[in-house]
Order: sequence, then structure tokens, then C-alpha cells
Amino acid sequence: MSRILADIKGFGRQYLRSKVGAFFTFAFPILLILLFGAIYSASGTQKVSLPVQNLDGSSFSVAYLNELNKTTLVNIKMIPADANITNYINDNSLSLALQIPVNFGSKIVDGLGPNYSGPVLVTVYGDKSQSTFGTAIAAVQAASVSFNYNLSRTLPLVAPGVQGLKEGYKFLDYFLPGVVGITVMTNSLFSMTSICAEYRQRGFFKLLATTKLRKHEWLISKFVFFSIILILSLLTTFAVASAAFGTHSTITLLALAMIPAGAFLFVSLGMLLGVAIKDPESGVAVANAIGFPMMFLSGSFFPLDMMPHFLQVVATALPLTYFNNGLRDTMVYGNTGGALVNLAVVLVIGVVFFVLSSRLMSWKER
Repeated sequence: MSRILADIKGFGRQYLRSKVGAFFTFAFPILLILLFGAIYSASGTQKVSLPVQNLDGSSFSVAYLNELNKTTLVNIKMIPADANITNYINDNSLSLALQIPVNFGSKIVDGLGPNYSGPVLVTVYGDKSQSTFGTAIAAVQAASVSFNYNLSRTLPLVAPGVQGLKEGYKFLDYFLPGVVGITVMTNSLFSMTSICAEYRQRGFFKLLATTKLRKHEWLISKFVFFSIILILSLLTTFAVASAAFGTHSTITLLALAMIPAGAFLFVSLGMLLGVAIKDPESGVAVANAIGFPMMFLSGSFFPLDMMPHFLQVVATALPLTYFNNGLRDTMVYGNTGGALVNLAVVLVIGVVFFVLSSRLMSWKER
């Protein structure tokens, strides 16, 4: 343990003396939060994923869903009719959902006859502060108008109702976990890939082989160091976002546990890449080639369901996806089950990378 602590202390001094390391650990995530918080505004419309629960199942509800699909504003995904929609939303960390009630068809029939008593409500669940919510409401309203006109030409037979989710949550509440994910990845992956390549090139590993410090202890010390500074980075970024923009996301114990897990994963991946790379310049290039696509394909900047299907499939193969999802599950949605599943995935991938890097890394090679 004393050797690990000594290596952490020595490496920490070296790392924090580097202006680049300090910038990407603390300044970079804060700049992202301040930049996106200042310029973000809901503008325009986009096709969004809209999970729908049809409790009616009549030909009228099917016709209504067809009208909704014709708006080209939403991608409809069905929710099982026997599911409790509130629990389903929480368990699956949904930001939008639509429910068609049980009496939809019968109310339509009554409305077409002499027993009209007002429109039947289809309920939109969502966060009003999100641009996707406005798109969903626009689609439901357009579908309702078209449906009403096709049936009665005059009477409003269907009208949208609204049920808010996560009231008060802002864009930055959803963006903050992505910023944390990027910070963890860039510091751990980029740094360790370059460090391992540099140590090999300069013969530092040969020098370490002459000391009492063992290979696994060196690996552990890097993981512990990055875990500590990245937790501090999370707390600092969260404090700035809360003070500047009044964010409502929460730092939970699970969120704090996700940081060491993410550091472990990306430190191990960086070490694995460093085993195969002979110079720091190549290390930076390889880390960039792997890291930058992950930034944009893992849901750091925008929801995965906004991407084409084939890119969503690619995202499932990227470890940063599970890290980002785990942070959002616990910090925004309060979905403990989902966060634990993502944490487990991150840990399993990290163990695989750690075992491979520790076995393949040799201190005797130049």
C-alpha cells in the first residue's frame, strides 16, 4: 500500500503541474457547461422518439396512431398495455410518453352520436422544459385536428392532455452527466495511452522494473489517482452548473460510485492501447481516433434516440454509452435499477480491459 501511495503522490505532482491535465480535468467541463448553458434554447422541430401505450385497442385508436405517424414529427414505439405507465417511464428513464385511454373508442362513438360530452383526452407525459416535449405536443395536436376533421368535420373528439415529468429540470440537467462522461474519458483514456507510450519510449518501465513497485500496483495507483481528481471535477462542475443555472440534477452515492468505475474502465483501456503503441504522438492519435467518435455517438451531447438506427446500434458497443446512461439514470431520473445495470456493465468491461492490459504490459520491453 505504501508503494501505491508513493506512486500516486509522485504521479499526481507530475500530472497537476501540466497545464493541459489541469485544464481538461477542471476548466474544460466548466467551460462546456457555461457555453451550452448560455447559448442553449429550444428552437425548431425534430423527429423524436415517442413511446405510446394504447389501452383501447379499437379501430379508432389505431386510426389515431396512423394520423400521429403521418405528422412525421415522431417515431412511435409501443408500450405494453398491461404496464403501469408511471413505473414504466421511471424504469426505462423515458422523457416522453403518450397514453391512449381505455374508453377512447367508446367516447368517439358517443361523440359521433347525440351523447357528445366533450373530447376524450390522450395524455402526454413529459418534461415541459425540453424541446422534444414541444415537438411531441405539436405532433399530438396535429394528429388530433386531422383525426377530428376526418370523423366529424366539426366536433373536437380528441384533445391532448399534459402530465409533466421532472418539473423544473433543464437542458443542463440532462447535459451535465454527458459532460462528466467526456471528462472522465478524456482524462483517463487520453492520458494513460500517452503515458504508457512515453514510458516505453524513454525506458521508464525498465527503471520501474528495478524498483519494488509491482506492475499491478502501478496500474492501481493510476486508477486511484484519476478516481480522486475526477470526483473533485464532478463536484466542481456540478457546483458551477447549480450556481450559474439553477440545475436540479442530484449527486447521488451511485453517481459517485460511477466515477471510479468509469476511471477504472478508461484507465485500463488507455493502458491496453499503450501496450501496442511505441511513441506518445501515435498514442495521442489513436486515443483521439477512439475517443472522439465515442463523444458524439454515446449520448453525451444529444439523446441517442435522435440518431439513425444503425448509429444507435453502434452506440450499444461503446463503453461511454453505459457510463453516460448510468449517470443520467441516477442523477436525473432517479432510476436506481437502471443505474446499477449500467454500473455493472462498466465494471465488467473495465475488468476485461484491466486483465488484458496487466497481462500484455511488459516492463522489460523498450
